[in-house]
Formats: sequence, C-alpha cells, structure tokens
Amino acid sequence: MQYPAPIEKLIDSYMKLPGIGSKTATRLAFYTIDMARSDVKAFADSLIDASTKLHYCTICGNITEQDPCEICSDPTRDQKSILVVEQPKDVMSFDRTNEYHGLYHVLHGVLSPIEGRGPEDLNIESLIKRLQNNTAVQEVIVATNATPEGEATAQYLARLIKPAQIKVTRLAHGLAVGSDIEYADEMTLLKAVEGRTEI
Repeated sequence: MQYPAPIEKLIDSYMKLPGIGSKTATRLAFYTIDMARSDVKAFADSLIDASTKLHYCTICGNITEQDPCEICSDPTRDQKSILVVEQPKDVMSFDRTNEYHGLYHVLHGVLSPIEGRGPEDLNIESLIKRLQNNTAVQEVIVATNATPEGEATAQYLARLIKPAQIKVTRLAHGLAVGSDIEYADEMTLLKAVEGRTEI
C-alpha cells in the first residue's frame, strides 16, 4: 500500500535535505500533517522567504539580504585581516565569539578532486581580486576544516596569496577543551603539539 500522493511528495521533498533518509522523511511528513494550518503556512512562508530574499554578498560571498552584507559595509570592522571559511554558517560561528573583528570571505566548499570540485568551483577568484584591490589587508586567516580537503584548500590558498607579501595563517588544531588525551587520534595529537603555545 502506498501513501496518498501529497504525502509521497512531501516525503520526497524532505529526502532532498542532507542527512534525511526515508524513515526520517516519513516521520517529518506525518509531523507536518499534524501541525496547525497556521504553523504549516508560516513554515512554507519561511522556506519561500529564505529562497527568494537571500543572496550572496558580491564582496565576501556570505549570505545576506542586502548587498554588500552588513559585515562588508561596516566601517568599524578591522580592514587588515580576512578570515576565509568554507560556508556562510561558519561566519556566524566565528562572529558569535565576539573575538574576531575583521572581514570574512566564504569559499562555498573546499577543493575535492574525488567530487570533481576544483578551484574554479569555489569563491577563490573573487578573494584574489579582493586582495589586489584592498592594500590594507595584511593577513589572511584560513579557517577551513581540519579534513584532507580543508588542508589541501588551505595549502592552495597559501601558494596563491603569499607572493603578494600578505601573511597567511591557519587556525590552530588539536585537542578540544575538556577532552581526554587517551581518546584523541594521532592526527589530533600531532596538531596539538604543532600548535602549542607558550604559557
């Protein structure tokens, strides 16, 4: 027995989201059916608003309603550094710390030959143009994830940027606060030793 067509369509829609399999999609579909009609409408409206009102900043690539985004158009931000991240959500993670006050640049992914993603598929060209046009930038902080793809992307960016006499740094990697050494893998311990600081 099959579900009625509207439910099947809703299940298929939920399955298009990352990490959602058929069981979770079915559960979400039936939950949606049981929601109050006003909540369903508000949910649908928020999906449409996110899809139609948001776009990428033409300077940094962050998601925004206005162009340039709030960060790029804020004259109080430190113009000497640009923190390069993989995704727009990473910008919010760093900005919530209230410790970094510079500019950002979003790559929208990392280099991945296995997935067929090369430099031309990322927001790299606009970063290089940005550095050429903004002589105030003294440091580029590469904040890609500590994955093989993230490391390869960081190395690639460093090779592109260093000839312009701009300092390129990488975030420290290693043990998370509150973690036990005995449960850490070798790579984490190696990065922790390499990234050690004086006390």
